[in-house]
Amino acid sequence: MEASQLKIFLSSFLLLLLSLAAFPSVTIADDTAAVVVEGMVYCQSCDQFGSWSLTGAEPIPAAKISVICKNHKNQVIFYKAFETDGNGYFYAELDGFKMSHNVLDHPLHSCHVKPVASPLEKCNFLSNVNYGLYGSPLRYENKRLFRKDFEVVVYSAGPLAFRPAHCPPETHY
Repeated sequence: MEASQLKIFLSSFLLLLLSLAAFPSVTIADDTAAVVVEGMVYCQSCDQFGSWSLTGAEPIPAAKISVICKNHKNQVIFYKAFETDGNGYFYAELDGFKMSHNVLDHPLHSCHVKPVASPLEKCNFLSNVNYGLYGSPLRYENKRLFRKDFEVVVYSAGPLAFRPAHCPPETHY
């Protein structure tokens, strides 16, 4: 019976080590942003209404998105709104983001991005493209920026989309 318990212990230990190695290390330095989230915000065309397709979508400049991070106890530990540039692109530096637990509070698990507001009157309804209504999860795409004294890990989210309030119904003849 001891041999089987030892096998279980060793297997569990190896799985723990592998899971820790799977996450990129994120070190938070004083007065620096070590975690960044980037993505795009679009206006979904009426032709794609009801789908996640962004075919024919146009980028939305000055759209607002939010980054929300919750700890392993489901408590909000970070919230900040950001605005897209003239091309609908956002680059959100998570200044002040801190992890109390290296695995459970990791940005891949704890942070989500939501669309907040569109400046376009004809395209300002929220859509659920890439789970935008509930919070688009982050993706790690092996992108890092190396600066003089620190390293920045860049995560991606979305793309996110708003949709027109009214789309003309399809006519079938």
